[in-house]
Amino acid sequence: MKSAALKPATLLIVGLALAAAAPAFAKGDPVAGKQLVWTCTGCHGIEDYKNAYPSYRVPKLGGQNEQYLVNALTEYKKHERSHPTMRAQAESFSAQDIENIAAYLSSVGTPSEK
Repeated sequence: MKSAALKPATLLIVGLALAAAAPAFAKGDPVAGKQLVWTCTGCHGIEDYKNAYPSYRVPKLGGQNEQYLVNALTEYKKHERSHPTMRAQAESFSAQDIENIAAYLSSVGTPSEK
């Protein structure tokens, strides 16, 4: 009798644990992200591109760590990073857009690797 009573309770606990853990494993959709990065390539898709002001080499994003990209875009969106163009771009993205962009960019190699 105890085993029959434990099964529903055990299933409930396991189900709740899985439901609680699901958002932690949620990832972006690289197919959706590919549709969003077209504006990124204007700077980040040019080999050896250097920004006019402030002057620095624009980093390539292809193959970059997914979580790093999520963090960076989120920080631009929250004005915790100080590049006006990147802030404007990031402000236009939802949190899901950022996840999708990061998923796509982390899944592709840099232009020099292709």
